[in-house]
Amino acid sequence: MTMKQSYIMLATCFFFFVIAQTMALAEETLAVPEQWTTENAVRFALENNPNTAITKQRIAAAQAAVQEANSAFYPRLDLNASYQQTNNPMYSFGNILNQGEFDDTIDFNNPGTTDNLGLNATISYKLYNGGRDQAGIDAAKANQNASLYEMDIVRSQLSFMVVKTLFTIVQAEETLQARLSALDSIDASLQVAKARHEAGDLLKTDLLNLEVHQFEARENMIQTKHAVNLTKRSFLNLLGLEQGSVNIAPNCATEQLVPNDLSYKQRPELQKLTASIEAAEANLRQANSGYYPTADAFAGYQVDQGFQLDGSGNSWLAGVKINYNLFSGKQTEAQVATAKARLAEQKQHQRKLTLAINLEVEKAKLAVEQAQQRLQVTEKMVELAEENASLHRERFKEGLLLSSELIDVENRLTDAKVRRTLARAAKRIAIADLRRAIGLGQFETASQADSSIDNR
Repeated sequence: MTMKQSYIMLATCFFFFVIAQTMALAEETLAVPEQWTTENAVRFALENNPNTAITKQRIAAAQAAVQEANSAFYPRLDLNASYQQTNNPMYSFGNILNQGEFDDTIDFNNPGTTDNLGLNATISYKLYNGGRDQAGIDAAKANQNASLYEMDIVRSQLSFMVVKTLFTIVQAEETLQARLSALDSIDASLQVAKARHEAGDLLKTDLLNLEVHQFEARENMIQTKHAVNLTKRSFLNLLGLEQGSVNIAPNCATEQLVPNDLSYKQRPELQKLTASIEAAEANLRQANSGYYPTADAFAGYQVDQGFQLDGSGNSWLAGVKINYNLFSGKQTEAQVATAKARLAEQKQHQRKLTLAINLEVEKAKLAVEQAQQRLQVTEKMVELAEENASLHRERFKEGLLLSSELIDVENRLTDAKVRRTLARAAKRIAIADLRRAIGLGQFETASQADSSIDNR
């Protein structure tokens, strides 16, 4: 193979390597949907939001802590090596003995300068320590479970916020449409008013009233547009995106199902606190282990090599050690008291959280009922307001109505539409909040819907 062919082959391999890496990176990048629905928005946020990534690292740390706690049940093997020179009589005489170089000519008070290269292997195993290691494993596992439930908490809260924000965007856009519709109606009425004014059938003050109302409607529209843009910015932030367009799918506003069972025992906050209590109980057992003795087994093998005396030797050591602390300045008592206090604190947190969640579920349930009633009322309100506005517009064309009266009617119609939009969004958000309050995911099967509550 020529040098040129070698270069071509290397360049080809490098090219395919770069393509493979680029494709792998593209596969790892999360694809952004062209249109957002509640389902794909929640899935995207759960994968891309920084809070999820942070919690994953906490879970990894908790898993490592369990592995660290389990290491206590394995033997410990240590290897060490050292080299030293000395003229200290005691250490020099010890080197001579270890290297097997003792003879009767050695002066005990001045054995001279010696050196030693020592290689040592030691194995030890903890036979008993009052259950401290097992309690440490139990505490680590409980903390690991708590971190897993923390992930569930993050997912639950994030899913609800995504759904809430998306429905808020839908509500803001519907409000914007109501404002635009009101502005179109005012523009049409203003054209009629100008024609009547030119014909001498309308006072200048009435025409000016309509023009002022037109500018008020435009101001309301500008404010609503700002609200839409701001809510979309918040939506992108929840998704973990710095920028991008937010295109909401037309059928995205599918409501979640109202749960039939309102039991909140599966709330991840409660489950996390239960795991924290288990960890506190394990910590108490660990503190109590200070009242018990400890027992360790050990064995070692040592090789010594001298260079000045050119001697060598080896030795071994094995045994069992038992320790029992008779007095430590009440250190163990203080550790036990601290562990008991923390366990009692966690139990009171559990009681407090249970009461808070119970109230939260009741509020969410009442919010769903209220939102349904509001929606029924506002739908009827819009129906009547549209009919009333149509009649008043005809009367205004015929010169039978003042502009101030028409403005009031148009305002009431716009207000009714906005109220209906708010009520519709409130119902959707209330159902999502109720699902979150009892610890359910945002999307379930139809069999779990509550037939007793109108989920229209």
